[in-house]
Amino acid sequence: MTTAPTAKRRTDPERAQNRRNQVLEAAAVCFARSGFHGASMSEISKQAGMSAGHIYNYFDSKDAIILAFVDREAEYVSGLLRDLATREDPLEAILDDAHIHIDESLDPQPWTVPLEMFAEASRNPVIAAKLRENEEVSRTQLRALVKSGRESRQLPVDDVLLDGRLDTMISYFQGLSIRALYRPNMNRASLVEAFRVAMRALLMT
Repeated sequence: MTTAPTAKRRTDPERAQNRRNQVLEAAAVCFARSGFHGASMSEISKQAGMSAGHIYNYFDSKDAIILAFVDREAEYVSGLLRDLATREDPLEAILDDAHIHIDESLDPQPWTVPLEMFAEASRNPVIAAKLRENEEVSRTQLRALVKSGRESRQLPVDDVLLDGRLDTMISYFQGLSIRALYRPNMNRASLVEAFRVAMRALLMT
Protein backbone atom coordinates (compact mmCIF):
# COMPACT_ATOMS: atom_id res chain seq x y z
CA MET A 1 0.00 0.00 0.00
CA THR A 2 1.41 3.36 -1.00
CA THR A 3 0.95 6.59 0.88
CA ALA A 4 0.66 10.10 -0.41
CA PRO A 5 4.00 11.91 -0.59
CA THR A 6 4.65 14.25 2.26
CA ALA A 7 6.30 17.66 2.06
CA LYS A 8 10.03 17.53 2.46
CA ARG A 9 10.96 18.35 6.01
CA ARG A 10 13.41 21.16 6.53
CA THR A 11 16.82 20.05 7.62
CA ASP A 12 18.07 21.22 10.99
CA PRO A 13 20.40 23.85 9.44
CA GLU A 14 17.46 25.30 7.49
CA ARG A 15 15.35 25.45 10.63
CA ALA A 16 18.18 27.07 12.56
CA GLN A 17 18.70 29.68 9.84
CA ASN A 18 14.98 30.46 9.79
CA ARG A 19 15.07 30.94 13.54
CA ARG A 20 18.13 33.18 13.27
CA ASN A 21 16.38 35.29 10.66
CA GLN A 22 13.33 35.50 12.92
CA VAL A 23 15.49 36.86 15.74
CA LEU A 24 17.25 39.33 13.44
CA GLU A 25 14.00 40.71 12.08
CA ALA A 26 12.73 41.17 15.63
CA ALA A 27 16.01 42.76 16.73
CA ALA A 28 15.85 45.24 13.83
CA VAL A 29 12.45 46.42 15.06
CA CYS A 30 13.67 46.68 18.66
CA PHE A 31 16.90 48.48 17.77
CA ALA A 32 14.94 50.98 15.68
CA ARG A 33 12.58 51.58 18.58
CA SER A 34 14.91 51.47 21.59
CA GLY A 35 18.48 51.56 20.29
CA PHE A 36 21.06 48.82 20.67
CA HIS A 37 21.68 49.38 24.37
CA GLY A 38 18.07 50.23 25.15
CA ALA A 39 16.69 47.03 23.61
CA SER A 40 16.88 44.10 26.00
CA MET A 41 17.09 40.44 25.05
CA SER A 42 13.68 39.97 26.67
CA GLU A 43 12.24 42.72 24.43
CA ILE A 44 13.77 41.05 21.38
CA SER A 45 12.46 37.65 22.44
CA LYS A 46 8.95 39.04 22.89
CA GLN A 47 9.08 40.67 19.45
CA ALA A 48 10.34 37.40 17.95
CA GLY A 49 7.66 35.35 19.67
CA MET A 50 10.09 33.03 21.44
CA SER A 51 11.62 32.71 24.87
CA ALA A 52 14.81 34.54 25.79
CA GLY A 53 16.40 31.19 26.53
CA HIS A 54 15.54 30.02 23.03
CA ILE A 55 17.23 33.06 21.49
CA TYR A 56 20.46 32.15 23.28
CA ASN A 57 20.53 28.95 21.24
CA TYR A 58 21.27 31.11 18.20
CA PHE A 59 22.94 34.26 19.61
CA ASP A 60 24.87 34.31 22.85
CA SER A 61 24.65 38.10 23.23
CA LYS A 62 23.43 41.32 21.65
CA ASP A 63 26.95 41.78 20.30
CA ALA A 64 26.49 38.53 18.38
CA ILE A 65 23.26 39.91 16.93
CA ILE A 66 25.01 43.09 15.79
CA LEU A 67 27.80 41.00 14.22
CA ALA A 68 25.16 39.00 12.36
CA PHE A 69 23.74 42.25 10.98
CA VAL A 70 27.25 43.26 9.90
CA ASP A 71 27.63 40.00 7.98
CA ARG A 72 24.13 40.26 6.51
CA GLU A 73 24.83 43.76 5.24
CA ALA A 74 28.13 42.63 3.73
CA GLU A 75 26.46 39.72 1.96
CA TYR A 76 23.80 42.04 0.57
CA VAL A 77 26.34 44.54 -0.77
CA SER A 78 28.46 41.78 -2.28
CA GLY A 79 25.37 40.41 -3.99
CA LEU A 80 24.62 43.81 -5.51
CA LEU A 81 28.19 44.08 -6.78
CA ARG A 82 28.10 40.58 -8.24
CA ASP A 83 24.94 41.54 -10.09
CA LEU A 84 26.58 44.71 -11.40
CA ALA A 85 29.48 42.64 -12.69
CA THR A 86 27.07 40.74 -14.95
CA ARG A 87 25.68 43.91 -16.54
CA GLU A 88 26.85 45.03 -19.96
CA ASP A 89 28.20 48.31 -18.59
CA PRO A 90 28.50 48.22 -14.78
CA LEU A 91 29.27 51.93 -14.48
CA GLU A 92 26.15 52.93 -16.41
CA ALA A 93 24.21 50.37 -14.39
CA ILE A 94 25.18 52.18 -11.17
CA LEU A 95 23.60 55.33 -12.60
CA ASP A 96 20.55 53.45 -13.91
CA ASP A 97 19.94 51.97 -10.45
CA ALA A 98 20.22 55.32 -8.68
CA HIS A 99 16.56 55.36 -7.64
CA ILE A 100 16.96 51.94 -5.99
CA HIS A 101 20.00 53.07 -3.99
CA ILE A 102 18.22 56.25 -2.86
CA ASP A 103 15.05 54.43 -1.79
CA GLU A 104 17.00 51.79 0.14
CA SER A 105 19.15 54.39 1.90
CA LEU A 106 16.13 56.42 2.97
CA ASP A 107 13.77 53.61 3.96
CA PRO A 108 13.46 54.18 7.74
CA GLN A 109 13.44 50.54 8.80
CA PRO A 110 16.67 49.31 7.19
CA TRP A 111 18.87 52.35 7.79
CA THR A 112 18.38 52.43 11.54
CA VAL A 113 20.31 49.16 11.89
CA PRO A 114 23.45 50.39 10.06
CA LEU A 115 23.44 53.47 12.26
CA GLU A 116 23.40 51.22 15.32
CA MET A 117 26.23 49.15 13.82
CA PHE A 118 28.37 52.23 13.20
CA ALA A 119 27.66 53.64 16.65
CA GLU A 120 28.55 50.37 18.35
CA ALA A 121 31.69 50.01 16.22
CA SER A 122 32.89 53.37 17.52
CA ARG A 123 33.26 51.86 20.99
CA ASN A 124 33.50 48.10 20.37
CA PRO A 125 36.77 47.04 18.70
CA VAL A 126 35.45 43.58 17.77
CA ILE A 127 32.55 45.01 15.79
CA ALA A 128 34.79 47.70 14.29
CA ALA A 129 37.25 45.05 13.10
CA LYS A 130 34.44 43.01 11.53
CA LEU A 131 33.09 46.07 9.74
CA ARG A 132 36.53 46.85 8.33
CA GLU A 133 37.09 43.23 7.29
CA ASN A 134 33.78 43.04 5.42
CA GLU A 135 34.19 46.49 3.90
CA GLU A 136 37.56 45.50 2.47
CA VAL A 137 35.91 42.61 0.60
CA SER A 138 33.13 44.74 -0.90
CA ARG A 139 35.53 47.61 -1.62
CA THR A 140 37.77 45.23 -3.55
CA GLN A 141 34.77 44.12 -5.62
CA LEU A 142 33.76 47.72 -6.32
CA ARG A 143 37.33 48.69 -7.17
CA ALA A 144 37.53 45.94 -9.80
CA LEU A 145 34.27 47.11 -11.40
CA VAL A 146 35.29 50.76 -11.46
CA LYS A 147 38.81 50.02 -12.72
CA SER A 148 37.52 47.82 -15.54
CA GLY A 149 34.86 50.34 -16.53
CA ARG A 150 37.36 53.19 -16.60
CA GLU A 151 39.91 51.14 -18.55
CA SER A 152 37.28 50.40 -21.19
CA ARG A 153 36.82 54.17 -21.52
CA GLN A 154 40.58 54.77 -21.59
CA LEU A 155 40.41 56.80 -18.38
CA PRO A 156 43.16 56.95 -15.70
CA VAL A 157 43.14 54.10 -13.18
CA ASP A 158 46.11 54.88 -10.94
CA ASP A 159 45.79 53.80 -7.32
CA VAL A 160 45.59 57.28 -5.79
CA LEU A 161 42.81 58.33 -8.15
CA LEU A 162 40.82 55.14 -7.63
CA ASP A 163 41.14 55.36 -3.85
CA GLY A 164 39.80 58.91 -3.83
CA ARG A 165 36.88 58.09 -6.12
CA LEU A 166 35.92 54.93 -4.23
CA ASP A 167 36.09 56.54 -0.79
CA THR A 168 33.96 59.44 -2.00
CA MET A 169 31.36 57.07 -3.47
CA ILE A 170 31.20 54.95 -0.34
CA SER A 171 30.94 58.05 1.84
CA TYR A 172 27.91 59.11 -0.17
CA PHE A 173 26.12 55.82 0.43
CA GLN A 174 26.97 55.67 4.11
CA GLY A 175 26.15 59.32 4.74
CA LEU A 176 22.77 59.50 3.06
CA SER A 177 20.94 57.85 5.94
CA ILE A 178 22.48 60.39 8.33
CA ARG A 179 21.18 63.21 6.13
CA ALA A 180 17.73 61.65 6.49
CA LEU A 181 17.91 62.30 10.24
CA TYR A 182 18.26 66.01 9.58
CA ARG A 183 15.99 66.23 6.54
CA PRO A 184 13.53 63.31 6.56
CA ASN A 185 11.47 64.77 3.71
CA MET A 186 14.20 65.22 1.12
CA ASN A 187 12.95 65.17 -2.47
CA ARG A 188 13.96 61.75 -3.78
CA ALA A 189 13.68 62.65 -7.47
CA SER A 190 16.08 65.53 -6.90
CA LEU A 191 18.46 63.25 -5.01
CA VAL A 192 18.42 60.71 -7.85
CA GLU A 193 19.28 63.43 -10.36
CA ALA A 194 22.11 64.74 -8.16
CA PHE A 195 23.36 61.21 -7.54
CA ARG A 196 23.65 60.58 -11.27
CA VAL A 197 25.49 63.86 -11.83
CA ALA A 198 27.96 63.16 -9.02
CA MET A 199 28.52 59.49 -9.83
CA ARG A 200 28.99 60.15 -13.54
CA ALA A 201 31.70 62.67 -12.66
CA LEU A 202 33.38 60.26 -10.24
CA LEU A 203 33.15 57.18 -12.44
CA MET A 204 33.49 58.47 -15.96
CA THR A 205 35.77 61.52 -15.92
